[in-house]
Amino acid sequence: MEFSAKQIAEYLGGTVEGDENASVKTFAKIEEGVKGAISFLANMHYAHYLYTTESSIVLVNKDFVPEQELKTTLIRVDNAYEAIARLLTLYQSTMQKRKGIHPLACVAESAQVGEDSYVGPFAYIGENAVVGKGCQIYSGVVIEERAVVGDDCLFYPNVSVYHDCKIGNRVTLHSGCVIGADGFGFAPAADGYEKIPQIGIVTIEDDVEIGANTCVDRSTMGSTYIRKGVKLDNLVQIAHNCEVGSNTVMSAQVGVAGSTKIGQWCMFGGQVGIAGHIVIGDRVLSGAQAGIVGNRDVRKGHVTVQGSPAIDAKDFMRSSVVFKYLPEMRKEIESLKKEIEELKKGK
Repeated sequence: MEFSAKQIAEYLGGTVEGDENASVKTFAKIEEGVKGAISFLANMHYAHYLYTTESSIVLVNKDFVPEQELKTTLIRVDNAYEAIARLLTLYQSTMQKRKGIHPLACVAESAQVGEDSYVGPFAYIGENAVVGKGCQIYSGVVIEERAVVGDDCLFYPNVSVYHDCKIGNRVTLHSGCVIGADGFGFAPAADGYEKIPQIGIVTIEDDVEIGANTCVDRSTMGSTYIRKGVKLDNLVQIAHNCEVGSNTVMSAQVGVAGSTKIGQWCMFGGQVGIAGHIVIGDRVLSGAQAGIVGNRDVRKGHVTVQGSPAIDAKDFMRSSVVFKYLPEMRKEIESLKKEIEELKKGK
């Protein structure tokens, strides 16, 4: 399908600058643009590509001012990044979904699969499990006994959903994702460790997306909660009895220890470690590799932290300037101590 600049601008509520009849049929990064493609410019680090790109149309913010003459057609929008996301979502929605249960799938007689859903080869849906309408369950997915999956979910190959877990509508789980494995619960005993049975579940609310090989552990009792709109990157670990607040996002390799409660609209960079049994307020932003052990500011929320243990990001930046001078400063202090001792002896 092809769309003109005029049609795209009308859909996005933008304005055309150039040839309104310019047409596109695919997407491309601005630095790899080709004729018939649409690109976008949201980060000014890539602005120089705008003057050489072969893309037929480029989305830019309304306040963008070009420094050179352009050979491409611009569509000015309020937010180029949001606009390209809308177009990509529209494009994806036009792709035909598969339907039906593959003959090599294993679906228990007592399981329920909603209309217009697809179950791929070698997928397994256990006894009394429920899969909603319009779901895409790809090859090798395991949905165990009594698990409930809402409508319009997308599970990529080899996702595992353990027994009794509850998953909302429009949830995307990427390959290797494990929902509901046992929490890491062991009690020290005289001859080793005794396993504490994990009899709870995992509850994932609507519009959640969870990356490849990410694990969300079931609770000891009750439920581990992933609230509405949460986005977890690949290789994230959410331990038992945790709660991740709505619209919180986590980059790769974030680890959250057990029984921690995280507020809404938080953002955690890669490899952040979060201690167990703490409370993190709303809108906490954490830089990569921070170690959050809990403090008054983090509990209150609306703060940006960095470092390990995590402190206010501005304080950390000021401190980091000093770090490299510490060995030299130590030598100077030792030297001054010696001089003071010698002066004392001289008295």
